[in-house]
Amino acid sequence: MTSPLNFTPITATINHLLAQEPWAQRILAAHAGKIACIDGGALVLKWQVSSDGLLQVPPPDAPTSVTIRVNPADLPLIVQNRERAFSYVKIEGDADFANAISQVSQSLRWDAEQDLSKLVGDIAAVRIVAGARSAVAGVQSVHRKVTENLAEYFLEEQPLLVRPQAVSDFTNDVTKLRDDLERLAKRINKLN
Repeated sequence: MTSPLNFTPITATINHLLAQEPWAQRILAAHAGKIACIDGGALVLKWQVSSDGLLQVPPPDAPTSVTIRVNPADLPLIVQNRERAFSYVKIEGDADFANAISQVSQSLRWDAEQDLSKLVGDIAAVRIVAGARSAVAGVQSVHRKVTENLAEYFLEEQPLLVRPQAVSDFTNDVTKLRDDLERLAKRINKLN
């Protein structure tokens, strides 16, 4: 097993998110002192839950309460659907602690407006976040339209792709033609 690394920026980021969500801190605080290991093969992260529900680096030889093994190939699926993230991992150890981690990881969200308001003020933060959301929605819309247009082009105008129904119809026609040919061959053999 790869030795765990001390990722202070990751720990600080997660603790920042936890600090914005008291409910998440309460859930984790119930497991104070327990150690979670997230094993991604080449990357291993270990954290101990403190009494206030935040994360800290555990002592080097402390036993792990739960190990969550993540296949790096599944990371895109996990990021795409956080609600199903734990269905892509293998869990060993304390099931209650793993369930608490799952619950927190599914619902923990970054409140960008709150962080930005400390830098630029409340009104500017709301407008910046709204502008960013609008930009993301615009990019997603353009991506969807380009994808649809490319699919239409390759299906209709420059047929490099074939619709599944067309393949099914072609297969049925070939089967019918084969059966007709076999019947015709039998009739010709009877006539001879």
